[in-house]
Formats: sequence, structure tokens, C-alpha cells
Amino acid sequence: MKACLTGGIACGKSLLSRYLNELGVDTIDADDIVHSILPAEERARLAKRVFADEALRKRLEARLHPLVKVRLAAEGEGRLAVIPLLFEAGWDKEYDTVICVVSTRENQLARMQERRGLTRAEAEARLAAQMPAEEKAARSHYVIRNDSSAEDLKNEAARLAAWLKQKKKENENG
Repeated sequence: MKACLTGGIACGKSLLSRYLNELGVDTIDADDIVHSILPAEERARLAKRVFADEALRKRLEARLHPLVKVRLAAEGEGRLAVIPLLFEAGWDKEYDTVICVVSTRENQLARMQERRGLTRAEAEARLAAQMPAEEKAARSHYVIRNDSSAEDLKNEAARLAAWLKQKKKENENG
């Protein structure tokens, strides 16, 4: 079974992924691949520009997405792929199971402002650049709502890990 995790910005994909790793679910993260391609200072410089210029963002994505896709294919066998822009990139049909973590828009905005130090306008621009989290959820097979505590998300991760292991067993047994 080829599975992936997606969701909106600041919905908890990274924290959920970390919990899943602790539970024995091996992941590969598209953002980590991008981070290995672009140095931190370049990402920070580009972020200010690409979230203000849609054409520039699309050109950058057109260059990065193929590189990320190749790495996911080469290194992702048997791993849960974490792909924030899964639907935006048009890769959803390549996965048997799409898992989505979502939060309310207000929680997304608050997290970006608190944890990433963005202004409200910067956070709004980043949300506007992606498909709304609820639309991603509607197109997914398994949805986790993350509007509560980290402990609640950890409990959801345990349920998801058990579900993934069961699905893997069913696929192996045909």
C-alpha cells in the first residue's frame, strides 16, 4: 500500500509525523527533501518573495517538484510520504491512501504567528497560496482533526499507526 500524509500549513503534519515515527511508522518528508536542496538562508529569502508573487512561486515549484518527486520515488518505498502540497502538485492519484491532518483556519493563523513569527498578513498570504485544509480533507481517505492538544494528536497518531499496520497486513495477505 502506497500511503501519504498531507494537510494544510500549520495543521500539525510534522508533529504527527514525529509521533508516527516513534510508533514505528517510517516516514519520508517532502519538506525535508526541499530543505536538502535549498539552504535555510535561501529558503527564508525566497519565502518573502514567492508568497507575494504567485507566478514566481509557480516557477519555483515547477523546478522543485520534479526533484522532490524523484527523491520520494527513490527513497520512499515502504514509507509514509509526507507531502504538504500533494493535491496542488497533482500527485494524489499516485497513492492508494491519502491521510490528511487539518485544523481550523484560525488555529493555522495563530500557529504560524506564534511558532514561525509571521505577521497576520504573512500568515494569510501563505494560507492563500495553498488549497484550503478542508478541501484537502474532503479529497482524502483518512482525516485527523488537530484543534486540540498535542496529547490528543499523539492519541490520533496511535490510532493511525494501528490502522496503517492493519492495512499493510491485509495487503500482504492479499
